[in-house]
Amino acid sequence: MKNKKSSASQEAETRPSRCPDNSAFKQQKLPAWKPQLTIASVLSTFFLTGAFCLSVGVSLIVAANSVREIQVDYSDKCSNCSKLRENSSNWNSECLCSINFTLAEDMLGDVFMYYGLQNFYQNHRRYVLSRSDEQLLGRNVDVQNSYCAPFAAYKNGTPMAPCGAIANSMFNDTIDLFYNFNSSVIQVPLLKTGNSWWTDKNVKFRNPDSHNLSAAFAGTARPPYWHKPVYLLDEEDEKNNGYINDDFIIWMRVSAFATFKNLYRRISRKGQFTDGLPAGNYTFHISYNFPVTKFKGKKYVILSTMVWSGGSNPFLGIAYLVCGAAATLTGFIITAIHLKLRKKKTYFQRR
Repeated sequence: MKNKKSSASQEAETRPSRCPDNSAFKQQKLPAWKPQLTIASVLSTFFLTGAFCLSVGVSLIVAANSVREIQVDYSDKCSNCSKLRENSSNWNSECLCSINFTLAEDMLGDVFMYYGLQNFYQNHRRYVLSRSDEQLLGRNVDVQNSYCAPFAAYKNGTPMAPCGAIANSMFNDTIDLFYNFNSSVIQVPLLKTGNSWWTDKNVKFRNPDSHNLSAAFAGTARPPYWHKPVYLLDEEDEKNNGYINDDFIIWMRVSAFATFKNLYRRISRKGQFTDGLPAGNYTFHISYNFPVTKFKGKKYVILSTMVWSGGSNPFLGIAYLVCGAAATLTGFIITAIHLKLRKKKTYFQRR
């Protein structure tokens, strides 16, 4: 029996111990600090937080309300072109329409032109996945094995460039702005580059490596709803062609909501428009190519200025106001509870 006990003790000594090391960290002996929550510290935290959120919210709403913005709905005003576009056999027919509007006040500073779509759902799962990011990076990929179907290739096997439902449904209306000054008509200069994010232009989108862009896309075909191939999206600027075209990049960033707007152009601040858009009469000349009546949609052109907080969107300011009001109200409730309990305590102590 003694031999058995001695062998068991020897085995226990040779077996590695599971006890943690005798260090301050593993024995949980490190110095710690536990905040002592007093009524003064709690109430000051709530009231300071409320005051900060309320001040930021008011500043954001005041800034958002100072944005000058005008929105023109042209989906109904260009009804003739809309009916023409609903017939697919007229896809190659050009249709122009003009819309007059008036700026009552000057739009000073940088002015941005957006196109807006209503009731156009880009958040459908199959629509969001219908793209090939490797193809958009300029790589030679087999689009037949991608998520681009049914907009991957034609029946004869020719791959589409770019492939997918997002690219195929790209917004392709052409919008020009004219200023009616006295008896003359002046075209407002618009900037079509520099509108996309730097990361998109330089990281997420690349053209195939080739000395000639048309040769780089040889063996491919444009999507069925496009009027021109991808390497001719901007015939005036070779650096704004192919997959790195600003209009194409902005469209490929899908929206989470059915009503959205995308940046289309920026006003070039030169000549009569150095300070922005002066008040007066203007005309939009629109080449109508994007039909919306089949899905009961609407189209807008939006002119907007910009402030330090961004565009005309009061949501962030309202969110700060709500948080600030909630924090301040909570502080008053805690104060009322504290005063009530303190009165009860002093009453029972006197008794």
